[in-house]
This record gives sequence, C-alpha cells and structure tokens, in this order.
Amino acid sequence: MTPRDPESHPSERHPRPGFPEQEQTHPGSTEEMRPRPDHGEDSYRGSGRLTDRRTVVTGGDSGIGRAVALAFAREGADVLFTHLPEETGEAEETSRLVTAAGRQAIAVPCDIREEAACRRLVERAEREFGRIDVLVNNAAYQMAQPDGIDGISTEQFDRVVRTNLYGMFWLCRMALPLIPQGGSIINTTSVQAYRPKPHLLDYAMTKGGIVTFTHGLAADVADRGIRVNAVAPGPVWTPLIPSTLPSTSQFGAGSSWERPAQPAEMAPGYVFLASEDAQYITGEILNATGGASLP
Repeated sequence: MTPRDPESHPSERHPRPGFPEQEQTHPGSTEEMRPRPDHGEDSYRGSGRLTDRRTVVTGGDSGIGRAVALAFAREGADVLFTHLPEETGEAEETSRLVTAAGRQAIAVPCDIREEAACRRLVERAEREFGRIDVLVNNAAYQMAQPDGIDGISTEQFDRVVRTNLYGMFWLCRMALPLIPQGGSIINTTSVQAYRPKPHLLDYAMTKGGIVTFTHGLAADVADRGIRVNAVAPGPVWTPLIPSTLPSTSQFGAGSSWERPAQPAEMAPGYVFLASEDAQYITGEILNATGGASLP
C-alpha cells in the first residue's frame, strides 16, 4: 500500500489558527488576507457531474461563492454570478477561474437588497442561458456587535435582513419559472442558525430563517420536480471575517479541527446537492461545521 502523502491532508494544507490579526473595511479583499483563502485553485478536480448545467451563484466574487463557481465550472457548468459594484476586481478573478475551466463566466454587479435588481438578474440569466438549472443563494451580510442587541442599529438590522432573507426570497420566486424539472436550489445557512452567538444575533436570526424557508420551499415545489436544500457552514476563512469581526487570530479555533474551513472545503457539498447524485434529497441541511453537532 502506498503511504498517504501528509501534504495532501487538509490539516497540513490548512494549518490551525494563529493567523495574524487583520482588519479590513467591508466587503474586504481576498488579496489582502493572510493567509490567502484557498478556493480550490490548485486542488479541485471535476468529474463531469454538472456538464452543461446553467447555474446562478450570488456572492460569487470571493469566499464560498468563488469556490462554488470554480467547482461548478470544473464540473462542466456555466456560471452567472453576482458581486457588489465595489467588488469588480474580485469578480474578475472568479471570471478568470471559470473561463480557465472552459466554461462561460458572466459577472453581474447586483445588490440583492433591491427587488428590481433581483428581477434584472433573473432576466439576465434568462437572456444568457434560457433556463436556470441550479440557483445558489450564497450572498450574505453580517457585522459583529460586541454589545449584542444594544449595538444593532435599525440600519444594520435592515441591511442584514434584506440581504440574507429578502434577496433569497425574491430570487427563488422569480427564478422558479426558469428552473426545469430536475433543477435545484441551494441556500447557504450557517452553524449560527443553531448555535447563535450574541455578537451576531441579527445574522444568526436570518440564518435560522433560511433553514425554515428551505424546508418549506422544498415541500412547496416538490411536485415540480425541483429540489431545495441548504449548506450550513461553520467558520470559513473569507473576506467577510476580517471585515466584520473584531478579531481574527483565533477564528475557527473552537471547531473539532481547531481551525476554520477554507472555501474549497465547502464547494463539494454544493456540487453534491446540485448533481444527480442527490436526486432523492430535498429539504436537507448539509452540515459542514467542522464537528459542531447540529439537529
């Protein structure tokens, strides 16, 4: 038997915390992060599980969204993804990765807090693709408040809810007519839905809402042959972390692996739920928490 190469194991590729303290303004920059997040650039290998699928990924410019866009492309899918207008540079890198995989990349500036923006996004997908085989609702906003509820302004609460819940709701409702039988919706919830931290109270509330919405929508559209599932990440090293949390040095230390996940470690869950391998799975929450036991 050939010995396992220790360098191939995630615990060797992705060391435990002890990251340098770092702070960025929202929405953050991948290039400025130390260490730089791993989106699977050098590790993800596709096997044709999403050949010729037409996919839409919100928040695809960085973090989990970029890793999902890259993995989908290497599995054979075309990818239309959203980014905030100020994230054009990040979006260009995602586009480069998708096109390098031989698939079409369409980057769309879009703030999903606005219903009209969501409508334009779905109309763009219809013009470009004619259908949406997979919709990934991944874009999200959080901002830590050490004082808990006392520190959450109405302005922040509104932004969190409109980004994390309204945008997902609008996009699902608008995209459903374009999703054929056998298509899939994948939402992104969080360990925070089940184990809410006081400093992320408003964010955790919306992630709990996503769990309930996923269960309910799955039952609602089952007769159309459309599956609805969600992924619940634990701590993941993305630009959202240095741009929204007060400290980064011990981020993820509480997981069983004593480190945060890299975005590349989330992408296979989305690929699985989007593929025919999961054709009998709907209304499921795939827990990718690094060992946190969830209901």
